[in-house]
Amino acid sequence: MASKKCSACGQTFHPRPQVPDQSYCSSPSCQQERRRKWQKSKLKFDSDYQDNQARAQQAWSKRNPDYWREYRKSHPKYAERNRVLQHDRNKKPTADKIANMALSDRLNLLPSGIYNLSLVTDDGIAKMDVWTVEITVHSCQYKSKSKIAKR
Repeated sequence: MASKKCSACGQTFHPRPQVPDQSYCSSPSCQQERRRKWQKSKLKFDSDYQDNQARAQQAWSKRNPDYWREYRKSHPKYAERNRVLQHDRNKKPTADKIANMALSDRLNLLPSGIYNLSLVTDDGIAKMDVWTVEITVHSCQYKSKSKIAKR
């Protein structure tokens, strides 16, 4: 059988006769890369796999509730680095777009009704065009479906 070039390391190898479409050599690091790509693809496209991973993660979290607390205690450099990075993320302009549960309560302050809308430009000046719109508030129960598996 002709030799092939490994998709991970680029070295040539002879594929096994039982696996004609083999594209990774038998090196442990290349096999690890192959499995990593397979899992990433499964998490992206296979909803059953996603659900299974999420349930497994939830079960693990229930069995190990103090894991992260203990990890941060035993790895102070990790905890400090995380605090610094989170502080930096919070300073960025996009930090105000982080969703929180209280946000939906604020949205409900606007009652249903008929409103006049006008375009306000960047300089804060309202244009003369006005649109009359009717806004109807629809409320529904939101059931959080937690997906813990990383993607």
